[in-house]
Amino acid sequence: MTNKKIPVGVSNRHIHLTKEHLHILFGEGYELNMWKDLSQPGQYAAEEKVDVVGNKGTLSGVRVLGPVRNETQIEVSITDSFKLGVKVPLRNSGDIANTTGCKIVGPKGEVTIEKGLIVAARHIHMHTKDATEFRVSDKDIVKVKVEGDRGLIFENVLVRVNDQFALEMHVDVDEGNAAGITKDTKVEII
Repeated sequence: MTNKKIPVGVSNRHIHLTKEHLHILFGEGYELNMWKDLSQPGQYAAEEKVDVVGNKGTLSGVRVLGPVRNETQIEVSITDSFKLGVKVPLRNSGDIANTTGCKIVGPKGEVTIEKGLIVAARHIHMHTKDATEFRVSDKDIVKVKVEGDRGLIFENVLVRVNDQFALEMHVDVDEGNAAGITKDTKVEII
């Protein structure tokens, strides 16, 4: 196993939209405007934001990530799910079958989705070269050690390997706060 450390990105609540839902929420023919690049090549945070409405509450100003996707998916933390008043399953990104739905409100319209609301499982993006160096494969489950004042060990971390990925572990805000993760935090697979 390598001594190489893995950078960590703390993922705040966000939404991935289909082109159809983008047009309903922001207007026919609307295109996303890039706000800033994300760590994964080709992915970006858009300037656009929407409100996500649950049974008990609303998450205002949820950032849209681009580019558009084949299915609308909203990623929230467990704390966010309490505010919404809905039971949100823990899932790997993209696995939205039998998940919770909600209402999404944009400046030009609103849409109710039947599924797509998830708490994203913690995971590590790796290029195939990184996977070789770490001696892991796509879909492996590993343990990751975070050092520091609030250090801990994350179990059940999914490894995702693709030639398009840049090396980075993703956790949600609840997990990042629990471990005291900052923009400079690096972790290791144990």
